[in-house]
Amino acid sequence: MATETTPRSETRMPLSRERVLRAAIELADAGGIESLTMRRLAQELGVEAMTLYYHVANKDDILAGMVDMVVSEMEAPGSDGDWKSSLRTSAISAYEVLVRHRWAANLVLSGPGVSPARLRHMNGILGVLRISGFSPEMTDHAYHALDSHIMGFALWVASMNLGSEEDLKAMAAEFLTTLSREELPHLAEHVEQHLKPSDPNDEGEFEFGLDLILDGLERLRDS
Repeated sequence: MATETTPRSETRMPLSRERVLRAAIELADAGGIESLTMRRLAQELGVEAMTLYYHVANKDDILAGMVDMVVSEMEAPGSDGDWKSSLRTSAISAYEVLVRHRWAANLVLSGPGVSPARLRHMNGILGVLRISGFSPEMTDHAYHALDSHIMGFALWVASMNLGSEEDLKAMAAEFLTTLSREELPHLAEHVEQHLKPSDPNDEGEFEFGLDLILDGLERLRDS
């Protein structure tokens, strides 16, 4: 009697550098960068820890690769069309990527080396500014103003960890009960803004600050 061969119900995906890095990103997204260890990563991939070293050199190599992948998710500024619109779109994309991966902003700034994707992204922003008529000196200031806004805001969001809009409103309402309106009237008024219904036309604090920077740069360029 012939024996039938039963196909395996699940075929394991071959291990690769990309698969290792994507699994590392998923771990960091779920539990923070401190949750990422070689042993935990190997468990997630269903392999022995030593097997990882066929695809990555060490932990620093993994961190550098993670940064490169995350920065590659950011939309690069286009060199055609309106420079303000291009930089605005790119900045918002970068901010949204960093908020999606809340561990990443700190690692971009303090991790091992500067990733190739980060270098390309920086070069793209600098190129748009130079092509748009900014001097080398003004391009330097403009780049750092934009980068500081993106990174600073992403770090603030990651460190505050305020949760959903409903969580923020509940926190604001509770905080108001502890404030003395007589002593701190302006702070109380500020907190009350978080209890108001969201304006559908209000893009948010990040975009508000970004537009101030871009409008200011335009005035300086044209002066």
